[in-house]
Amino acid sequence: MTVEAKDELVPHPVKDQLPGVDYCINSNPPWAEAVILGFQHYLVMLGTSVIIPTIIVPQMGGGNVEKAQVIQTLLFVAGVNTLLHSWFGTRLPVVIGGSFRFIIPAVFIALLNRYNAYLDPRERFEQSMRSMQGALMIASVIPVLVGFLGVWRIVTRFLSPLSKAPLVLLVGIGLYEQGFPLLGECVEIGLPELVLLILLSQFIPHVWKLKLPIFERFAVLLSVGLVWAFAAFLTVAGAYKNRPLQTQFSCRVDRSGLVSGASWIRFPYPLQWGIPNVDAGQVFVMMAAVFISLVESTGGFIAAARYGSATFCPASVLSRGAGWLGLSTLIDGLWGTPSGSTVSVENVGLLALTRVGSRRVIQISAVFMLVFSVLGKFGAILASIPLPIFGALYCVLFALMSAAGFDLLQFCNLNSYRTKFILGFSIYMGLSVPQYFKGYVITTGLGPVQSGSATFDQIMQVIFTSPATVAGVIAYFLDLTLARRHPLTRKDSGRHWWAKFKDYGRDPRSEEFYSLPYGLSKYFPSV
Repeated sequence: MTVEAKDELVPHPVKDQLPGVDYCINSNPPWAEAVILGFQHYLVMLGTSVIIPTIIVPQMGGGNVEKAQVIQTLLFVAGVNTLLHSWFGTRLPVVIGGSFRFIIPAVFIALLNRYNAYLDPRERFEQSMRSMQGALMIASVIPVLVGFLGVWRIVTRFLSPLSKAPLVLLVGIGLYEQGFPLLGECVEIGLPELVLLILLSQFIPHVWKLKLPIFERFAVLLSVGLVWAFAAFLTVAGAYKNRPLQTQFSCRVDRSGLVSGASWIRFPYPLQWGIPNVDAGQVFVMMAAVFISLVESTGGFIAAARYGSATFCPASVLSRGAGWLGLSTLIDGLWGTPSGSTVSVENVGLLALTRVGSRRVIQISAVFMLVFSVLGKFGAILASIPLPIFGALYCVLFALMSAAGFDLLQFCNLNSYRTKFILGFSIYMGLSVPQYFKGYVITTGLGPVQSGSATFDQIMQVIFTSPATVAGVIAYFLDLTLARRHPLTRKDSGRHWWAKFKDYGRDPRSEEFYSLPYGLSKYFPSV
C-alpha cells in the first residue's frame, strides 16, 4: 500500500457515546481508587465554595468567622444536593454546588441602604443573609415548576447539536475571568501549578508507562499537594514579609482567616440565621440568576453525559434535572447561603481529565463535603489553599468543559454557511455582549441599562453578563428560524441524529443510564 493510500483523508466516525472513558456512569473503580477520586472531586469544588463567600460576606458586614460558617454551609448543602441529584435528578455524575452567577444579586442585596442602619456587623450580616434566603427560596419556584411540569422538556426538545454547541462551549469559556486572571494574582505558585498539572496529566503518561494510571487519574491531587507545600515553604521562609497586603493574601497559606474563624465541630442547620425576609424586588433579581443557573446547568448536564460515556440526555431527563435543581436552590435558601445551586463546571472538566465518569465517585465526593462541613477546622485547612492554585486548575478544567461543545459539532454539517453563521455569530455575541455590560460597570459604576428601576437594571445585568445564556439563546433562536423550511436544514443542524434521543423511550440505552433507583421509574416515568 502506498503512502498516499495510507494518508487518504477519511472522516472520523461519529460516536453516540464518547470512547476512551475508563469508567462510565454505571461502572465503578475499586473502592480505594474511588475514595481517592471522590476526595479529588471534593478538592476541586472547594475553590468556588471559598471564592463566593470571600467576595460576598465582607459586603454583608461579616468577618472571618461568618465567612467560615458560610463556607461550611455551602459545603453541607452541596453534599446534600449532589447526593439527591445523583439518586433522583438526571443521575449524571455531576457535583451540584454554588454559582458565580449569584454574586451580582447577592452583592446588590448586601449593599442596599436599609442595612446601613445596623451598626453591629454581625447583625448586619444576619439581616442581609435573611433577605438572600427569602429571595432564593421564592426564586427556586421557577425551576421547580418549569422542570416538574415539563416546560423545560418542551424547550429542550427543540435543541439540536448545533444550538447546544455554543451553549456548552460558553459554559466553560465564559468563566475565563476565574482562570488565568486568578492564577496571575500569585504567579510564583499559580504558574507552577498549571505547568505541573499539564505535565502530570498529559505528557508523563506517554513517557512513563505504569501498570496503574496514577498520573492520569490523580494529577490534580499530586500537583496541588506539591505546589501547596511549595507555597507553605515560601510563606515560612518570609518571601512575602514585605510584599503588599493583596499579594500576601493571594500567596500566603496563612492569610485566609478560615482556620481561626472555623469551629472544630459545627452542624449547619435550617434557618440558622433567623427567619428569612422577602422583598419583591430582590426576588425578581434572584429569579434572573436562577434562570441563568438553569440554562448553564443544562449545558453542564450535556457535557457530563458525554464525559460519562452515556447517550445524550433525553429532554424529559433534562427537565427532571431542572426540577431537582430548583429543590436544591430551595435547600440553599433554607439552610442560609448567598448562592443558589448549579452544575459545578470544574468537576465536569475533572471527569474528562481523569476519564472516570462513575456516579459512585461523585457520591463519595458528596460524603467528603458533608464530613468536612461539620469538622470545621479540618475543612478550613483544605479551604485555605491559595486561590491562584485553583485558578491554575480552572485553566485546564474549564477548557475541558468547553471542549464538550466542540464535540457536538461532529453531528453538524460544517460545510454549510448556515451552520457557520449560527456558530460564529452566537459565540462571538456570547463573548462580546457580556464584555460590554461588565466594561460599562467598570468605567461608569453603573450598568448600561438605566431604566430608573434598580431592580430591572440588575435583572438585565445578571442576564447579559452570562456568556452561555447569551450564546445559547441566540443559537437556539437562529436554529429554529433561519432557513427553517430548507430541505437540508434538519441534517445541517444534526436534528436527524438528536431525534432518537430527545424522547426517553426511543433509545433503549436511556433506561440504562437515566432510570430512577428502587423501581421509582414506574411511578415517575420519563416521557
